[in-house]
Amino acid sequence: MTALSSIATLVDAFGLPSDSRVDMRVPKKMLVEQGAPTAADKRIILDGIDELHWVAACKPAIIGVPSFKDDIREYQEVAAVGCVLRSEAKTTRLIELIHRAIPYPVLLITTDGEGATLSLAHKRQAEREAGRVVIDRVVTTGPIQGTAVDQAFLASLALKGQPRHNLHTLYEGWFARVEALQAARASGVYRATDDRTAVQRRREALENHTRLQREIALMCVKARREKQMKGRVDLNLQIQRLQAALADLKTEL
Repeated sequence: MTALSSIATLVDAFGLPSDSRVDMRVPKKMLVEQGAPTAADKRIILDGIDELHWVAACKPAIIGVPSFKDDIREYQEVAAVGCVLRSEAKTTRLIELIHRAIPYPVLLITTDGEGATLSLAHKRQAEREAGRVVIDRVVTTGPIQGTAVDQAFLASLALKGQPRHNLHTLYEGWFARVEALQAARASGVYRATDDRTAVQRRREALENHTRLQREIALMCVKARREKQMKGRVDLNLQIQRLQAALADLKTEL
């Protein structure tokens, strides 16, 4: 499967109306002008992107979902964007730069040798700089493969199955499904939900899961470097306790 065809496969999972399709190539120069605050970021964009495509524009009149605006956010449309990355791409930073450069909430599909990845980012207006958009949080699926949980995730993305009160709740529905996939890769079970309490509980569990994984990794490094037997035993006991807490979290994911 080519990079562009893997992007197309993921786009198809959203079930967007044909009228929303744009299918226009975007020059990297435009992205550099909008999303490269430093010379280093400019180089990351130029060196890391092979092709950038504006795939679809999900506007209220086309998808039948009202726009959203409050004191800190304004969602007038949701853009679907596909990006083919080069092998040397600094993927994490590049994903953030693309989201930052586009003023709309984005369904960003990036692809490299490992497969297609979907990322989303909620945005808000900067408090002290009119017209500047700030990213609240980025979520990403990582490469989507043929596993059961990945396939369940793809089956849950269709526009018709999302909350449609406004573009913010629509985007939050997709956001929550990415988090559901992250949780499923730890628990083994994919559970899509739009219940706010359940989504928030899972979000907090994911944050704790990431924190515990990080702490375990640091403890393992310390244990390998520890010269004294007693110190090594104490560190291993701490690792075991953290691993037990990590296992208990699966029920909340």
